Amino acid sequence: MKNDYRNTPDNWKQEFAELFRRSLSYINEQRRYIYAVALVFVASTIVGFVFADYFSFFDDILKEIVDRTGDLDYLEMIWFIFSNNITSSLFALLLGLFFGVFPFFSALFNGSLLGYVYSKTAIVGGYGVIWRLLPHGIFELPAILISFGLGIHFGMALFGRHKRAEIVYRWKRSMQAFLTVVFILLAIAAVVESTLITFAG
Repeated sequence: MKNDYRNTPDNWKQEFAELFRRSLSYINEQRRYIYAVALVFVASTIVGFVFADYFSFFDDILKEIVDRTGDLDYLEMIWFIFSNNITSSLFALLLGLFFGVFPFFSALFNGSLLGYVYSKTAIVGGYGVIWRLLPHGIFELPAILISFGLGIHFGMALFGRHKRAEIVYRWKRSMQAFLTVVFILLAIAAVVESTLITFAG
């Protein structure tokens, strides 16, 4: 009887490494969409920061977040951050099928919210405090922007000649990228952010 090596740990590692490599390649191929949505995100962040007085409705959202996280311990905070980021990123990718509208407006909304938070934080602690907030987004923002960019690219399949085939192909490759690259980045982000929030104040 021949030994079956297909499920050995080494083979799993090789298969994952190959999938990870192909996912990075696919993300690189769609970088123009990711750069475009990143530009929208940065522009809306600037708008939210400069014109913060027009975004006071964000206070209710921020208050709800504070109320939900105020009593969480370290591990609960990790799960809260991770689950929220995974959900929003996945929905942005999936709902991008509708001509990329949802991830585009998600970038506008989240960018404006971040700019508003920066503005209010700067008022209380000075502009130097913004630099202390930046580490929170080192892993989270790239993951979210990748999801937004892939979501827009997913929606652009509706404009192609072979719509069904393109939708299936982009769905498969996008989900591979999400489950390997984005998932890992958001997992790391949750640990980093929870650590900074819990232990660095």
